[in-house]
Amino acid sequence: MRAVVWVNGQISDAASAAIPVFDHGFLYGEGVYETLRTYDQRPAFFERHMQRLRRSAGMMALAVPYDDAGFLARVHETTTALDAPGERYIRILLTRGVGDLTYDPAACPTPSLVIIVKPFAEPPVRSFTEGIAVALVGVRRNHPAALNPRIKSNNLLNNALAMQEALRQGAEEALMLNQAGHVTECSQANFFVVLGDTLVTAPLEAGLLPGITREYVLELAARLGVPAAERDYAPAELASATEAFVTSTTREVMAVTRIDDRIVGDGRPGPITNQLLEAYRAGVN
Repeated sequence: MRAVVWVNGQISDAASAAIPVFDHGFLYGEGVYETLRTYDQRPAFFERHMQRLRRSAGMMALAVPYDDAGFLARVHETTTALDAPGERYIRILLTRGVGDLTYDPAACPTPSLVIIVKPFAEPPVRSFTEGIAVALVGVRRNHPAALNPRIKSNNLLNNALAMQEALRQGAEEALMLNQAGHVTECSQANFFVVLGDTLVTAPLEAGLLPGITREYVLELAARLGVPAAERDYAPAELASATEAFVTSTTREVMAVTRIDDRIVGDGRPGPITNQLLEAYRAGVN
């Protein structure tokens, strides 16, 4: 794999990068992360990502070792170490650190920081021009009282199991419900539908990650005069959706044209989806 990795101050290639086996991120999944990508070699929405990382870390009493400028300097050091053309994919992982086999945070006096940088693989053009298929899966989103999805945690088993179910169904994303049976989000992205003339997405209280792209798309909708609502909705309402799309750092605004065996709208990316994708790309470039 062509990548460079910064691990607690040391930069190496992917094959040589290592984290101790007693790191609690490895042992217990105690850690948080952020995924970024560059446009014109600049990390997009960097401050927003750092704000969310600090919020996630705070929800698990995890110390954050640098301010935004410190993180940016280390990200820049790592991105420039990658000898490859084009844009970069960046993943920042912060863990509890190395300690004894115990859940006591006091056993880990120093957090571990890992920064992975590799060439950004653009999604296939057809994903934007034709849309993708998602599957409504049986795996439910973590209940906020169990493992709060607002924490962008390194523990991604819930997401991985959902995505594996979707892949078995031939879909490219998994759409999950919460414990109340309402639509929440996908395994790797937030989810929007157009119902009537309104852009609808689940509220954060339904149990989902506060996506950076989701947040920006809602801002764009307000700016463009697209009616939008954050509300609970049942999977039965998906049958009347005229458009659907997912949002994420790597997928931007990507149309969903099939949910299970049902075609969404006329089977092509809709006008609101295309309008928001165009505005998104104009805003980040």
